[in-house]
Amino acid sequence: MSVHRDNTENDRLAHALGDGVVRLWSALPPDLQQQLFEDVVARIGEDSRQPLAVFLHAHHPRTIDSHEDGGMKHDSKHEGRV
Repeated sequence: MSVHRDNTENDRLAHALGDGVVRLWSALPPDLQQQLFEDVVARIGEDSRQPLAVFLHAHHPRTIDSHEDGGMKHDSKHEGRV
């Protein structure tokens, strides 16, 4: 198997895993949600915090109602916390 195929396969698997996490987000314990959220922000940049929170709130059954207020729950302790 070529390196290119390996990278493509790895990307495909990582994308599928990410899709699965989004679908199961509401079933994950809040501490795991926070860990995953902070890991993504650390990987792709602090400027992704709000758009990521909005995205998750839009796809997260327990917080869809909060999406009407801009998708953010305001928590002074954890700004952008999902």
